[in-house]
Amino acid sequence: MKNGIVIVGTTFVDIKGFPFNTYIPAGRNAGAVEIVHGGVGRNVAEDIANMELRPTYVSMVDTTAQGEEVIKKLQNHKVNTDYIVSAPDGLGMWLAVFDETGDVVGSISKRPVMDPMAVLLDEKGDEIFSACDSVVLEIDMDKEVVKRVLRYAGKYHKRVFAVVANMSIASERRDFLQQIDCFVCNLQEAGILFVDNFSGMEPEELAEALSERIINARIPSMIVTLGSRGAVYADCNGNKGTYAASKVKVKDTTGAGDAFCAGVAAGLTYGKDLLGAVEIGTRLAASVITVSENVCPRFRPEELGLNPALYKPQLSFYGDEDLVK
Repeated sequence: MKNGIVIVGTTFVDIKGFPFNTYIPAGRNAGAVEIVHGGVGRNVAEDIANMELRPTYVSMVDTTAQGEEVIKKLQNHKVNTDYIVSAPDGLGMWLAVFDETGDVVGSISKRPVMDPMAVLLDEKGDEIFSACDSVVLEIDMDKEVVKRVLRYAGKYHKRVFAVVANMSIASERRDFLQQIDCFVCNLQEAGILFVDNFSGMEPEELAEALSERIINARIPSMIVTLGSRGAVYADCNGNKGTYAASKVKVKDTTGAGDAFCAGVAAGLTYGKDLLGAVEIGTRLAASVITVSENVCPRFRPEELGLNPALYKPQLSFYGDEDLVK
């Protein structure tokens, strides 16, 4: 059975608080509290499913009713959940408070324990990756999980697109990024990765700086999101550019980056170049930030200029000789 785009990532339950009026950090704020399913990998999987692309999600949940509910929701969205492991402490939690503009002003995160996922990949890796179109990977997950994913992707010459939840962890894995076909992150995360401050740069200037740095670091390609200023992209062949953001009313920025990554992965998997993929990612991100949900609404592939039926596999540059040791 074809596994479509395989997403390997973490699953969280998000508890989010929104003030009715101006948020007062040291005061009591009347507002609304919402509980939604989250996690970078889970969000990307549902976003891709909402493009009617039938993805496969490789992850973990816990053994509670909450874990079962997460799986049922993904199944309702036509995500293949055959490779989700149920185990104690397998579900993460994120507690966040937002201000009146929709920005996060405080949060606490409990990460899941990922050991059983490494076991799953040892047992089912060939089955999962030999039949997929491409791979989306949370690069800051447990290192043993990441190494296994890159090993199998290299074995079957599958393209890998990476997203990040914790850049401090990911920045310690620069060698892994050399085996990623495209890495998607935001401006602050790019600054951590390259130990630089890009905040004062205009998008065109940043595209030039990004191009120079990824060529020197031997990272195949990167896309950096800039919030309301859009995104910049570059690859190691010298191609680079900018793309403007959509103008919408913001309620909650949570999940926008994940939706952007989902759009980029879908575009690059099914025939788009970097610019075309960024265009899809921008459209999906704009659809997320206007609501409190973490994922985009339903789109038909044709609305996004995609035709998976005409898909021809693009092999990754990396092969057996490049496998992570």
